[in-house]
Amino acid sequence: QVQLVESGGGLVQAGGSLTLSCAASGSTFLLNVIGWYRQAPGEQRELVASVRRGNLANYADFVKGRFTISRDNAKNTVSLQMNSLKPEDTAVYYCNAGSSAYGPYWGQGTQVTISA
Repeated sequence: QVQLVESGGGLVQAGGSLTLSCAASGSTFLLNVIGWYRQAPGEQRELVASVRRGNLANYADFVKGRFTISRDNAKNTVSLQMNSLKPEDTAVYYCNAGSSAYGPYWGQGTQVTISA
C-alpha cells in the first residue's frame, strides 16, 4: 500500500504563487508515475501535471509555463510550484501516484483558492 499526504494549499490573490507538496510513504517502489489532479466544484477531476521515474514531466495545456512539477525519489516527495495563479485555478488539488500494475493511489486533497 501507498499513502499520499498533501500540504501547501491556501488562499492567494490572482497573480500570486503557491507550492504544493506531496509525501509518499509505504510501498513507494511501486510508484512509476506521481503527479497532481484537481477538481473544481461541479467539474470532473482533471490532470494538472505528472512526472515519471527519470523525471519525464507532463503538463496540462492550461498550466504550461506557469506550473512546475518536481520529484525527489530519495525523499519520496513531489512538489508543484504554481505561479501566475488565476481564479480559474481554484480547486481541490489531489496527489496521485501509481503504475501500470498498482494504484492509482490518491491523497486526501488540499484546497487552493485564488481570489480575483
